[in-house]
Amino acid sequence: MKALYLLQNCVRSILRNMMRSLLTSLGIIIGVASVVVMTAIGQGAQNEIEARISSMGTNLLQIQPQRMVYRGGQSMTGFSRLPRVTVADRDKIVAENSYAAAVSALVQRNFTCIGTDGSASVSVMGVEDSYLRIRDWKIDQGTMFGEEENDERQRVAVLGADTAVSLFGSVEGAVGQSMRLGDGSWIIVGVLEAHGDSMGMQNADDMVLVPYRTYLTRLAPSKNLGSIVLSVVDKSYMDAAQREVEAIMRESHDLPDNAIADFSIMNSTSLIEMAGETSRNLTILLAAIAGVSLLVGGIGIMNIMLVSVTERTREIGIRMAVGARKQDILLQFLAEACILSIAGGMIGIALSYAACRVLAVFNIPTSILPVIVLLAALFSLFVGVVFGYYPAKKAARLYPIEALRYE
Repeated sequence: MKALYLLQNCVRSILRNMMRSLLTSLGIIIGVASVVVMTAIGQGAQNEIEARISSMGTNLLQIQPQRMVYRGGQSMTGFSRLPRVTVADRDKIVAENSYAAAVSALVQRNFTCIGTDGSASVSVMGVEDSYLRIRDWKIDQGTMFGEEENDERQRVAVLGADTAVSLFGSVEGAVGQSMRLGDGSWIIVGVLEAHGDSMGMQNADDMVLVPYRTYLTRLAPSKNLGSIVLSVVDKSYMDAAQREVEAIMRESHDLPDNAIADFSIMNSTSLIEMAGETSRNLTILLAAIAGVSLLVGGIGIMNIMLVSVTERTREIGIRMAVGARKQDILLQFLAEACILSIAGGMIGIALSYAACRVLAVFNIPTSILPVIVLLAALFSLFVGVVFGYYPAKKAARLYPIEALRYE
């Protein structure tokens, strides 16, 4: 009953100066909303980065030639020969690796493809049938070419959904048709499932897949690959798989352990962890900057509560004269400060959800974490207690006689 009476008095005092109470809580409202929105933007960016990297392949390792560094027209790499990844490297990895669930050679370049209903400039990728497993892609129409077509250097192709529509008018009508690519005619044996807006580094809807041996023989003659991609059987083996692949590549290239590698290995798990760490640090920085406004809001609450104590000095004296204890006065003013702070926090949280909805309209990814919302609410309460205690203590220390004489 006493607690209910205290709450009624607090609410009555706050509503007596509604506009001042709202302006007092404004710092908390802005602070809480800023913290929640900033962390939501940071988490949304982190999720999108992780999705983009993950969409490149499941537990992916990608071996590429080391990039050449030039300074003043001179190569500064220190390599004894031009960095390259070859078919022999691919064959050695397939034969000797222990952790790969799937391995595929990869070469790619943009070409113009001509079909019965139009033409398109797309990325043509020379791969193996295992590439679909690595990227987790599915065939919608027809089939995927296999080892036989690859070994026989057959001119067969699998199209992305958008490419099929551009060249042949529809996905269903593409299989069995022929298209002009390079200096020859290629038979369409399959069409990939549509992915919509791609989150990966390549758009699966806008490409052409061909057997890599055919690519290296009939389309862009070469003995070198663009890269070798492999999917590791389990995420826990990623580091071990990378060390093993590095050892295989060094042996294939006759490189001692202390020599500079003429190849690089991209580890998708490491990229995700690195991107996540960078994004988390940025999110913490943004939240810390936004959190400053919470402290400013707390100072505003303290300022207004001190003014309120001065304005209500005679009221405090009357209450003490009729039996109110110092503890009752302290609790009332402290409760008023906490109510102002918590109310501001709730309004700030509501505004942050509305702000994230608006950001979504502009395709800015956000992800509100429940734990951040809870922490923001608790911190707003903490601000009310910390910055409301001093004014409440000052009110409780007033002498009844002096308070009654106050004009």
